[in-house]
Amino acid sequence: MIRYILCLFYIFPLKASDQNRPNVIIIYTDDIGYGDLSCYGATNLQTKNIDKLAAEGLRFTQAHCPAATCTPSRYALLTGEYSWRKPGTGVARGDAPMIITPERYTLADMFKTDGYTTAVTGKWHLGLGAKDQQDWNGLMTPGQRDIGFDYSYIMAATGDRVPCVFMENDRISNLVPSDPIEVSYTTPFEGLPTGKNNPELLKVHPSHGHDQAIINGISRIGYMRGGNKALWVDENIADSITVKAVKFIEKNHTKPFFLLFATNDIHVPRAPHPRFVGTTDMGPRGDAIVQMDWCVGQILTTLDKLHLRDNTIIIFTSDNGPVVDDGYKDDAVEKLGGHTPSGGLRGGKYSKFEAGTKVPFIIRYPGKIKKGVSHALVSQIDMISSLASLLKISLPERSAPDSFDEWKSWSGKNTKGRKYVIEATNSASLSVRTAQWKYIEPGSNAYKYDKYTNIELGNDTIDQLYDLKSDPGETKNLSIERPDILKEMTTLLKTIKESEATRFKEK
Repeated sequence: MIRYILCLFYIFPLKASDQNRPNVIIIYTDDIGYGDLSCYGATNLQTKNIDKLAAEGLRFTQAHCPAATCTPSRYALLTGEYSWRKPGTGVARGDAPMIITPERYTLADMFKTDGYTTAVTGKWHLGLGAKDQQDWNGLMTPGQRDIGFDYSYIMAATGDRVPCVFMENDRISNLVPSDPIEVSYTTPFEGLPTGKNNPELLKVHPSHGHDQAIINGISRIGYMRGGNKALWVDENIADSITVKAVKFIEKNHTKPFFLLFATNDIHVPRAPHPRFVGTTDMGPRGDAIVQMDWCVGQILTTLDKLHLRDNTIIIFTSDNGPVVDDGYKDDAVEKLGGHTPSGGLRGGKYSKFEAGTKVPFIIRYPGKIKKGVSHALVSQIDMISSLASLLKISLPERSAPDSFDEWKSWSGKNTKGRKYVIEATNSASLSVRTAQWKYIEPGSNAYKYDKYTNIELGNDTIDQLYDLKSDPGETKNLSIERPDILKEMTTLLKTIKESEATRFKEK
């Protein structure tokens, strides 16, 4: 397999330039919308630490994640492959097997084979273990170590799904052997309360779904029992993953490191630590944004303390667009006020419209990249190739099949960016966007509006074509008026879908 072949060819002596090679930290937030941060125009709250990043780095206005939901975006970020090419990369169940298989070359592999120490802390949601062979009470394999991470401290799935435990280096953290855990996504455990049957036990109530196992007074998706000392406390999640990230930086500060710091905020259930409760007038969602900003501040403070600021690249972004009510009654809708999470864009998380994938994107690399604002069209799919280019790393043949070298755009030297970005909600219907035009292909699903999340999904049985320069809100479908552009965009998308790997095809 590729991983083991690589081990035969890469040797890791300390390079003379090690002390000058930059550390790399990707801060990957959850459900943060284009308009959720004060540096992107929010006025109902202040994100001072992220604003500091933006002031000291390059802030992008036309950046996209690969998909409008979590799991597929994370898959694409780490592999450089569009998730819609790989079956089984939809939103993962909490007991899903590992979606990124060991033979798949990853972003972590790239750093590791170049002598970096690698880590991931926080939200994972890419599955664990092998299908039908998961050992929740032992060593989970395959795990993060099998795809390039030297250290991992992750949430087993995501906050609203069981099991509600942290995994450290592929084992449940703080698990007592005499109290093993059991997980089921089909059958409740007899005698245990659920959100549906025992709402009196809840401190946060579901608005739709999320009414099964009760952990820490919050009902989830799925059922579990056991592992009582290993269960997380939602109010402490941000502190827990941030402490682990800071300790990793401190332990490895004398050598090059790569850290994927994936926050749980602001995904549901939103239960910020008491010290953040009431810091905004927007309820738990607003307070969770401030808490997330605090996490960013802890990373920045640690880099300053260790004199790593100038030699560390920080990339801040989000896995998909915003959602206000995503399954819990937490006053997010009632207390939104004048705040616009989408920044005035149409849609949101789950949507084919722009708010589904247009996200904040900030890069800071002091003295090496231009400060300011870039309107270049960029995509997270290019993470592997762009960083490989910067670090002069040769990628293995056929790896990162859809990832292009866009470092010139990411560093501010190129103001145009990509020719196109792909926006996905699922493999059945895709969108393609250029600097000016957006095309959404038709599908069989005409379900246009999700009444639960209050989001326009962008589904339709007809072609949709929008001129984003004159109509950024995607209000006027020009597919009939501009048949020339429609043909151009449909041909482009067809070519991309039929190719096995865009990076190789376009070389």
